[in-house]
Amino acid sequence: MKNIAIMMAVLAAGLAGGYFLSGAQQEQPKAQQVNAAGDGPCAGGAQPLMWRSPMNPSVTSPTPTKDSMGMDYIPVCADDGAGSGPAGTVKIDPTVTQNMGVRVTSAVKKKLSRRITTVGRITYDETNLVTLHPKVEGWVDKLFVDKTGEVVEKNTMLLSFYSPQLVATQDEYLLALSNWQQLKNSPYVDIREGAKRLLNSSLDRLRFFDVAEHQIRALKRTHKVRKSMHIHSPAAGVVTRISVREGAHVTPASELYQIADLSRVWVLADLYEYEIGWVKEGDQATLKIASLPGRLFTGRITYIYPYLDPKTRTNKVRIEFDNREGLLKPDMFGDVTITPGMVKPGLYVPREAVLITGKKAHLFVQTAPGRFEPRTVTTGARSGGLIEILSGVRAGELVVRSGQFLIDSESSIREAAAKMVAPKPAHAKSQSRKEKQGMDMNGMDMKGMNMKGMNMDDHSTGKPNGMTTGHSQGEGQEAPNHMNMKGMNMGGTTDEQR
Repeated sequence: MKNIAIMMAVLAAGLAGGYFLSGAQQEQPKAQQVNAAGDGPCAGGAQPLMWRSPMNPSVTSPTPTKDSMGMDYIPVCADDGAGSGPAGTVKIDPTVTQNMGVRVTSAVKKKLSRRITTVGRITYDETNLVTLHPKVEGWVDKLFVDKTGEVVEKNTMLLSFYSPQLVATQDEYLLALSNWQQLKNSPYVDIREGAKRLLNSSLDRLRFFDVAEHQIRALKRTHKVRKSMHIHSPAAGVVTRISVREGAHVTPASELYQIADLSRVWVLADLYEYEIGWVKEGDQATLKIASLPGRLFTGRITYIYPYLDPKTRTNKVRIEFDNREGLLKPDMFGDVTITPGMVKPGLYVPREAVLITGKKAHLFVQTAPGRFEPRTVTTGARSGGLIEILSGVRAGELVVRSGQFLIDSESSIREAAAKMVAPKPAHAKSQSRKEKQGMDMNGMDMKGMNMKGMNMDDHSTGKPNGMTTGHSQGEGQEAPNHMNMKGMNMGGTTDEQR
């Protein structure tokens, strides 16, 4: 039993010594910090908040050390005045600011318009594009206009063709004409009116078949049926396509000619999605053609197409130009400049002042000389190197427009450092103290231990439980070389005490 008492004393002394040494190790860094308070690397000899890796700002250490490449960690200091602002606020010496090339400008309220420059393609005015088909079936006898690109006037003779249906219609007209000449002086009104209606219907039939007026007059004058009838141009313009040749059989489904009036042309210009909001119908546009240096054509937007091109993701607008001189030719390309009449009032800053990262945009506001505060902003329209600020900045505030990338890098480091050294919530501190009370430095659970005494015996047998004193317990039995703490009762009594 005397040996048991000695072992208990040794165990208690070891636990107490370990607890004392661990507490001394915890207090040692604090003492070092206090002693070195005036010799720190920060301004005024202050100690840094932490030390960060020079390659990865998110890797920090509470003491100076080196990274895997042998580079010294960089101290993170608490800036004078910067710590009172939002996370990421940076304070830079004016001399350093000058060397960094930092420039600031004011956020101003103004009315902004936009000039849009794009490329346009000249095409036909579709409202002045004519496609010619015959009204009856027949055969082409002769083409009077047989080359594309020829300029024709209205009623220009294009071709002649034979049609049995037209021949029969001419006969009907001549019979109605003879009948009218015989009955026009009849004393009976019904007979006169019937003959007149028959003549008019046969005449209308010829006109509906596009028989030329001069041929109708010749038919009335000569009373002779003509084999070939003429087809004339319904409008003035340029022949862009000829689909038949002499001797061809044609039907009402056959296309004969396509004629385009080029006195007015369309220009189709492509605008990006962010530019569409600036234009409307009626806005003025100018056109420059490389083959016509010095010439400037003026037109107006007449239509904005209600869909986008799925390949280019652009929206077409239609601009009409006067082309009575014939200088603008279809499929030409030119530079189009649109001057929208829309003006947008708002708060604007230079485009380069805004840093866009992912879905967020931010900039830096100079709140005092050398002090820069990060702001998250909402942006709007862009034009002329300016960008609209919808929220985040007030009019008159100074924003950084040059050197902001270096400031942004430093701000990100300081924001990360501020988050790392942020004080823990009260409930977290309380929980930490409780855990510390329940655990010793070696991970042993001290909460349930009572150091008043140990019961090394098994009450049922009166023998030591799980612990030997070096004496044999019996013949042929080995003494165990470990201590079983499971059966310890720190508040019990020994057999000798009983």
